[in-house]
Amino acid sequence: MTAQTALNVSAKPAAGAVSPALASAGLAAFCKASGDALRLDILRALSLDSFGVLELSQMFAMPQSGMSHHLKILAKAGLVATRREGNSIFYRRVPESATPELAPLHRALLQSIDQLSLSAEVNTRLEEIQAERSRRSQQFFAENADRFREQQELIAAYDVYGAQAAEMLAQCFPQGGALALEVGPGEGAFLSELNSRFTRVIALDNSKAMLEHARQFASGKKLANIEFLHGDTTQNQLRELNADCVVLNMVLHHVPSPAQIFSDLALALKPGGSLLITELCHHDQRWAESACGDVWLGFEPNDLTQWAQAAGFESGRAVYIAQRNGFRVQIRQFIL
Repeated sequence: MTAQTALNVSAKPAAGAVSPALASAGLAAFCKASGDALRLDILRALSLDSFGVLELSQMFAMPQSGMSHHLKILAKAGLVATRREGNSIFYRRVPESATPELAPLHRALLQSIDQLSLSAEVNTRLEEIQAERSRRSQQFFAENADRFREQQELIAAYDVYGAQAAEMLAQCFPQGGALALEVGPGEGAFLSELNSRFTRVIALDNSKAMLEHARQFASGKKLANIEFLHGDTTQNQLRELNADCVVLNMVLHHVPSPAQIFSDLALALKPGGSLLITELCHHDQRWAESACGDVWLGFEPNDLTQWAQAAGFESGRAVYIAQRNGFRVQIRQFIL
């Protein structure tokens, strides 16, 4: 091999490496995207939840065309990604750069952004958007509480996942515990599992109609250690629970802000406590929105992992169940 040939070979980039030209282009796009105060505020808002372009336009009081322009710049820089919910596109923040050379800068930018505060006006509009999502969900359950089981069976009936969720509970708490909280207990079936393992159990629901169904179930089963609480996860009293375990079975796809739920429940758990979640994986069956009151069409497993990590949790056990009707269920443990 000649010296010239050897020089040519050694000049080739390593496998998987980014060429200098592409790296420079990526850095330029990153700097452009991060060099605008509004785009930094958009990234701050997206740390709290996923939003559609119309919601972001409402939040920042600007035309949709202008918001779409800013989102396009952020997407080109790899700072936001999209997911489809029926006919709608939702934007979320990308926590880690796909380009190794930009990863440290990407992390540092997001850490700095998260130290910022949104203006009072933007915060107010953000809360209005989430309140409207919550209102739609509560209205659905108020109007359909008596048909809850029928609607659940359209997607994933309790019989489909209940036994494996109970097995996950047994593995995580072989000796039981002092206190468990179930958020959104539905008709109350899982309360029997919690009753047998915990000295005290709290059932929390923001639907009075659904909470009454759970109360009737517990009464019929003579579950004496169940307390029923009407409200949501933002209530101050949850911060003093020091619970061993919090359970959400098929709840997250009904709530306005799934990411916020993780942060709320981290405050309700004791150090080392477990958050157990049974949830749909992401799907494209839009009829579930109108037929079952779903706000979200399930979630990618990595969505739950990222929200959990942001709230201070570590991933634990995981089980995935494939269903004949096209839905896939994930049963996850997150440890505080």
